[in-house]
Amino acid sequence: MSIRVGIVGYGNLSRGVESAIRQNPDLELVAVFTRRDPSALKIKTAGVPVCSVDDLENWKEKIDVLVLGGGSATDLPEQTPKYAQWFNVVDSFDTHAKIPAHFANVDEAARKSGHVGIISVGWDPGMFSLIRMVSTSVLPEGSNYTFWGRGVSQGHSDAIRRIPGVKDARQYTVPVEASVESVRRGENPELTTRQMHTRECYVVAEEGADLAQIEKQIKEMPNYFADYDTTVHFISQEELNEKHGGLPHGGFVLRSGVTGFDKENKHIVEYRLQLDSNPEFTGSVIAAYVRAAYKLNKEGQTGCKTVFDIAPIYLSPESPDEVRAHLL
Repeated sequence: MSIRVGIVGYGNLSRGVESAIRQNPDLELVAVFTRRDPSALKIKTAGVPVCSVDDLENWKEKIDVLVLGGGSATDLPEQTPKYAQWFNVVDSFDTHAKIPAHFANVDEAARKSGHVGIISVGWDPGMFSLIRMVSTSVLPEGSNYTFWGRGVSQGHSDAIRRIPGVKDARQYTVPVEASVESVRRGENPELTTRQMHTRECYVVAEEGADLAQIEKQIKEMPNYFADYDTTVHFISQEELNEKHGGLPHGGFVLRSGVTGFDKENKHIVEYRLQLDSNPEFTGSVIAAYVRAAYKLNKEGQTGCKTVFDIAPIYLSPESPDEVRAHLL
């Protein structure tokens, strides 16, 4: 029997989840829900209905796990607790500072309804979070470092596109290589925001736009670019489409620590991701945690969970015997 999956929203992340479901024979996409006109939305999976989000309550007995593909700013804080009253849910909430409050809201709703809600699933938060926790536990004396990129930041790209005179844009987050190598050498540097990452911006300007003013607004934008060394390149729409049309990303998590009676031995733990498609990889992580949500709820568990709370065996479609034989 397949695990019946529903998806709310149909942006880049939801399409990544849809793609991942095809690679997992034990998962079955049964419906996509949208706030748009359902008749105007065409999805990749033949025979799967597209429905209005207003119909979700009517699917309570037809969906085992509901994936929420909305954004962290306004969608997920409202949607995840709301839909946890009807379904087991998985989201990718990634506003790190607000995770404790989001967890509490989802936990309350899921416990009342007898469901499991897994939040903040992806690679950061998500897989990077696991590496930070495990390596910190193994090497209690040391420092954690997280570098993102080289990859497209969709939020920063959108911020540039909102500037008057900008037609289109892509922004890449780039680790500062000298800082990465310093960490790898075990030097435990204290790094500022500017020392860890740079920003590269590729901008298509509208005809007649003031390029100098656009560049100034980008570089001085608080919370996005003001704290970074930022480079702005003005290019054509054709070049942007040809060279910057994808959504690659990735990064590094490093733990630099010491052991020994005199702390004489240095150790570096490094975990790296290099992704051609950020949303497709994130969707693949979500698909594995859909399986976990289903298994946990079948065991009678309820409430909110994060990647810290879930044993890896719940992610696998194989039996514990098979996993021990092939992967341990």
